[in-house]
Amino acid sequence: MSTSLDGLQFPINPASNKASTSQTGKEIIAEALSIVDNKSSMDALTEKNWRKNYPIYFKALVEHGIRSTNNPITIAKQGLHKAHHSFDFYRNGQRYLLKDIMNDVDTADLHTVQLKGESHAAPEWYVPYKGQKLQGQALLDQIQTWQDAGIIELSHADALRAAQAHPEWFNLSDRTMVLFGAGSEAGPLTWLSKWKANIVAVDLPNSRVWDKILKTIQQGNATLYAPCAEKLDENTPTATLKKKLGADLLTQTPEIAHWLTQSEHQLDLAAIAYLDGEKHVRVSMAMDSIMQYVSERKADTSLMFMCTPTDVYAVPKEVVEASHEKFQQRSKTQQIISKSISTVSGQHFFKENLKTLISSDNGKEYGIADCLVVEQGPNYALAKRIQQWRATLARHSGQRVSINIAPSTTTHSVTKNPLLKAAFNGASLFDVESFSPETTNALMAALWVHDLRNPDSVANPETPLAHPLELMMKGANHGGLWRVAYLARTALPFAAIYGFANDKLPMKKIYGLFKK
Repeated sequence: MSTSLDGLQFPINPASNKASTSQTGKEIIAEALSIVDNKSSMDALTEKNWRKNYPIYFKALVEHGIRSTNNPITIAKQGLHKAHHSFDFYRNGQRYLLKDIMNDVDTADLHTVQLKGESHAAPEWYVPYKGQKLQGQALLDQIQTWQDAGIIELSHADALRAAQAHPEWFNLSDRTMVLFGAGSEAGPLTWLSKWKANIVAVDLPNSRVWDKILKTIQQGNATLYAPCAEKLDENTPTATLKKKLGADLLTQTPEIAHWLTQSEHQLDLAAIAYLDGEKHVRVSMAMDSIMQYVSERKADTSLMFMCTPTDVYAVPKEVVEASHEKFQQRSKTQQIISKSISTVSGQHFFKENLKTLISSDNGKEYGIADCLVVEQGPNYALAKRIQQWRATLARHSGQRVSINIAPSTTTHSVTKNPLLKAAFNGASLFDVESFSPETTNALMAALWVHDLRNPDSVANPETPLAHPLELMMKGANHGGLWRVAYLARTALPFAAIYGFANDKLPMKKIYGLFKK
């Protein structure tokens, strides 16, 4: 078969000779639902407007996941099995199923380049926040403020407090931490480089990316291990290195997997790579394939993921009750304004947040926080769901898994979307906080350290959980989205309108009215 395609791809429809991301997404979600809810599975397969209606089926995954402690495992197994049997991998004009590439594709060796940081500073952690470097009591006070405001959950606050109380945790000279997408703006590279970590950096062969990575490492006290297609002299200058280093997750998937298994050290694998659109699904599948392959050959491997708050989650009963209470306690002015806008908009704005509780076979009740933003699209939702499935399944199988919800963050990939940028600018109208990248990085890097160091963390598979979905509930920093009075996607459009015009007096007046 002659083709110009290379690497990991969505399957090509023989009739149209084009890839259909919607069809593949529908089939994966349908398969994930097939055993727990056959009707929803069939409905997903026949859905005619997937891009608009996909939240229905992602919510169904969570709803049926809640009902039984076995269901999240079944859903994850079904979904991942279908995904690995759906995607293709192309090499030298030949097509392979993704599930077969680790054994069937001829690979070239990757070589390792090592670089030590030049700093001898002791590991230190602080949180950059609004121009301050929060440490000690100032940090503890801010953690409490976030907790009291419902920006972070108690479990997230407690993890940060534990990290602050154990500065010795931040000496990571005994850890080998693999960053897929090492140069990611929302990733922990900058902090790990200050904490003496052994950092295995995987990112595209791109001199701009590697210039940033190499400079970060040189300024810190960590040790970098980077892949290279050719064997280089150990004295190769960094000006040359930045043009030589790197490996592509999408086209060199088996090479990266084989390279990592050659390490003699225990590995902590972090799936932090992000790409726009359908590439995000593909890179998530590439990371998943590598994680699965390495974990099967190195049983002590741990996994790390960062969830988005703009997704749909099972949440504790207390969170649902807090959201409902916030809705009930709105001022008369708020009620009049929100009802009027809702009426004018044809009920598109200001729907009450979901308050239904779902009973599980473990005797507990859980709610659903539906914070999906339709505009982000089904590919984004699928990419993040694949990561949740792997986390759920890996922990169930006895692996240590750090997976925490990171807050909405004003990274370039987010703020280049004018609608999302405006929504974040206006989110404070509904007691939602978005974070700068430097703040998110500091918080989430510390949470990863906590999950690796604290034996009582839910990342430890020996720590009991009443339900598998509690793995995603613990440690959540959702920025307040879980506890807002309104269904997030029916309030954020108005937040965007406010964000676009937040310098105009009439909008400031509305802000004042909402806060009365």
